[in-house]
Amino acid sequence: MDDDVTVFTQDKVFRLLTDHHIQHGPSFPKPIDFLIDMTSGDLTFKAEDGSISKEHMDLPSDVANGLPPNLLLNILPSTPQTRVSYIAPGKKARLIHISIRPAGTIPFKVGTFRRKATDFALHVELGGVTGVIAPIIGKQPSDYHIWLQAGNPPAFVREEGALYEGGPIWRMEQISPSF
Repeated sequence: MDDDVTVFTQDKVFRLLTDHHIQHGPSFPKPIDFLIDMTSGDLTFKAEDGSISKEHMDLPSDVANGLPPNLLLNILPSTPQTRVSYIAPGKKARLIHISIRPAGTIPFKVGTFRRKATDFALHVELGGVTGVIAPIIGKQPSDYHIWLQAGNPPAFVREEGALYEGGPIWRMEQISPSF
């Protein structure tokens, strides 16, 4: 199970209010139960053994946990880069950044109709010493990709990437398009 319940406002800009992300089951070797409360700045992590750890963090207003699909539906493919903050879950949470860039298009068909989808690459920027060392020792997270069909409104087509740190690459896509 990978369940992410995100509450946000949208008044000209997206603002995260809360994000509760739970992962458990045979596909996830390290289960997580992580809650972000933007109003208080409190982060709550429930470990596999049932212990609960809480910490307070001064959170930037652009924290985007749970928001990338909604954000992407509102980013023009002509925008060279959008950068957002993200809280990496764990007993000791960490603030990182995600760089979102259009990475080209792919053609696909729905029935007899030909369409194009924009490939958005989400790149993890670890920052600091970790950001310098991670690529050298093979620990830089791979990019996550989300493809959206242009139009009004844009539509989800496919996503591909690891669902957790060090995890395998998963692909989720609509059933009807053929690539």
